Amino acid sequence: MSDIAPPTSGTSEHMPRSVTVLGSTGSVGTQTLDLLSAEPGRFRVKALVAGRNVALLAQQAIAFGAEMAVVADPALYNDLRNALAGTNIAVAAGPDAVVEAAAMEADWTMAAITGAAGLASTLAAIGRGAYVALANKEALVCAGEVMLRAVRDAGATLLPVDSEHNAIFQSLADGNRRSIEKIILTASGGPFRTASFDEMKRATPEVALKHPVWSMGAKISIDSATMMNKGLELIEAARLFDLDEARIGVLIHPQSVIHGMVCYTDGSVLAQLGSPDMRIPIAHTLAWPARMATPSPRLDLAAVARLDFAEPDPIQFPALRLARYALRAGGGTPTILNAANEIAVEAFLKNRIGFLDIAGTVERVLDAMGTPSAETLDDVIALDAAARRAAGNVVAKIASTQAA
Repeated sequence: MSDIAPPTSGTSEHMPRSVTVLGSTGSVGTQTLDLLSAEPGRFRVKALVAGRNVALLAQQAIAFGAEMAVVADPALYNDLRNALAGTNIAVAAGPDAVVEAAAMEADWTMAAITGAAGLASTLAAIGRGAYVALANKEALVCAGEVMLRAVRDAGATLLPVDSEHNAIFQSLADGNRRSIEKIILTASGGPFRTASFDEMKRATPEVALKHPVWSMGAKISIDSATMMNKGLELIEAARLFDLDEARIGVLIHPQSVIHGMVCYTDGSVLAQLGSPDMRIPIAHTLAWPARMATPSPRLDLAAVARLDFAEPDPIQFPALRLARYALRAGGGTPTILNAANEIAVEAFLKNRIGFLDIAGTVERVLDAMGTPSAETLDDVIALDAAARRAAGNVVAKIASTQAA
């Protein structure tokens, strides 16, 4: 965990903290702005960045008095300019504009542009040497060494937003990291926690998207169903907390009350508990090293009554095995894992392949591409593109076989 800076005084409590939100119209972005609206004098919005939702982006920019609004799709520049006509809000569009917005001076940046598309902007935010709240797990999965080297060079502070990593971060508050024996990430188990092999084989996107606890976007909901999300989180945890794969455990915990645990060499186990509401970890990073109030439901342990735990079945959830392999292999292997998974999930959502074919596609691509290195962001981007092409070919073969 040497790449997450120790607590500092941060911005004075008497000065508004300047904030940029990358991915402001997504789930994490909208919840971040929800928290900002509750304490308007405490924060000042510098830039808001969205992918294509111009209407919501313009609404957000006006409501929060943002200095700049950026849409990633350059074809939507005129739409955004027209929506913000008559305001003093600067308007820009395109991938380069997204990176420029991320590089603007701000005390705190939410990096919530999902997938490989968020790599360059996250790196630009890190390069400023400020606080970066990391909700884009792909940044550390695909480009871990590149990102962590940039953090060290810039003296930036990474604040984990994923509920599991944030839980570990909070459970390490005493700073006694040399005494860590292992950490444990928890998983709800998704909609197929108790499903049979045949049920999973026949699963449709509609069934797989019905997460029993969390409300999330389509891609991450499918990742939860395969448990690839936990595999990606395992790789991210290894980067964030400087731990090898053997010291990171995963437990299925269907109540989603305990989000992460740290086991120490003296036998103590510290855990962070809370309602399954992303506003809690977002608020922790937004106010860090202080705290701020949230409207999140308060945890009622008497009402919960019981907490269950189980080891994940490696046969039922092969994605975890693949993620552990990618982490051990190192180099660009995690990049391949993530890229192939994104293509496979997209194909499943379009009914081109079956649910079990998602992990099967990833495994075939990993076997085919080996363990290449990825030393720079350009290397990562090139490898990501190659893995997507390879996964696309695998998907096409599966789809043609099923159609025959």
